[in-house]
Amino acid sequence: MSDQIIQGARVDLTDLLSLRYRRLNTSTQSVRVMGTQAGSRLSKLRGRGLDFSEVRVYQPGDDVRTIDWRVTARKNIPHTKVFREERERLTLVVVDQTQSMFFGSKVRLKSVAAAEIAAFSAWQAFHHNDRVGGMIIGNHSHIIHKPYRNVKSVARFLGDLAQANQALVRGDDHPPATHFADALLQLRRLAHNNYRIYFISDFHPLGDHWREAFRSLSQRNEVIALRVYDPLEADLPPADSYTVTDGHQRWQFHAGNNRLRTHYHARFEHDLDQFRKTCEETAVNYRLIPTHEPLSTVPGWL
Repeated sequence: MSDQIIQGARVDLTDLLSLRYRRLNTSTQSVRVMGTQAGSRLSKLRGRGLDFSEVRVYQPGDDVRTIDWRVTARKNIPHTKVFREERERLTLVVVDQTQSMFFGSKVRLKSVAAAEIAAFSAWQAFHHNDRVGGMIIGNHSHIIHKPYRNVKSVARFLGDLAQANQALVRGDDHPPATHFADALLQLRRLAHNNYRIYFISDFHPLGDHWREAFRSLSQRNEVIALRVYDPLEADLPPADSYTVTDGHQRWQFHAGNNRLRTHYHARFEHDLDQFRKTCEETAVNYRLIPTHEPLSTVPGWL
C-alpha cells in the first residue's frame, strides 16, 4: 500500500483514516523540507522546545550559558543544566478545498491529492507524538480544529475534510481573495509560537493574503507550503483538437501549435517562479507535488 494513491474525483473518510498505517517507500522521507527543488538550500527551521532534564558536572564544549551558578557555588565545581527535547509539538495542517482544486486530468483531482497529503501529514505528526489540528478552507466557509493529541481529534479533522471534499461541485464560483484572507487571519491568531504548519493548496491566485500569512507565521513557526499541481497545468496534451469547460463555458483548441505550447508552459513556469520567490522572501519551505504520482516520489516534504 506504500506506493498507492487515492484516486478519483472524491475522497471519503475511510480513505483518509486508512492512511494512519501507511509508510512512505522512500529512504528520504525523514529529510527536512528544503527551500527549493533544484540547488536546494535549507531555510531557517524552528526546533522543538526544550525541557529541563538534570544538572551534571560541566564538560569541555558545554554551552557556558547553561551553567548552573547556584550548584557551582555550592559544590565549588562547575555544573551545567542539561535539557531534553519536548516529546510533543504543535502541528497544524491547512488544506485548500476550494473551487480551483476541483480540477484534474490524470488519476485524480487536485482536491483529492490535497486531502491525501493533509491526512498523511496529520497521521505522521500524530505518530511523532505531536498535537495535531488544522484548518479546512472550502468554497463558502472554513473550519478550524485546535490541536490535540488523540485519535478522535485527528478523525474529526479528517471527517470535516472529507465532507468539504465531497461538497465541491462543477460550476461553483471561486471564492474571493477576502475569503482566504479572513481564514488566514484566524489561523494567525491561533498559531503563536513553535508550530509546524503545513499549507496544502495550488495557491491560485497567489495574492497578498498568502504572502502576509507566510511572512507573519514564519517568524515564530516552521511553515511548509506544499503546492499541488496537475500535469495539464504544466504542459498541454499531445497534438490534437480538444474541448475544455469550466462548468459555465466551453472552449476548443488545437494542442499541436508549437507557439501555443511554448507560451502555455512559460506561463506555468512564471507562476512557479512567483511562488518560489514568495516562499524564499518569507522564509517558507516548499515542495511541488504532482497529482498523478505517489507521495514517495517527492522526497523531503515531511
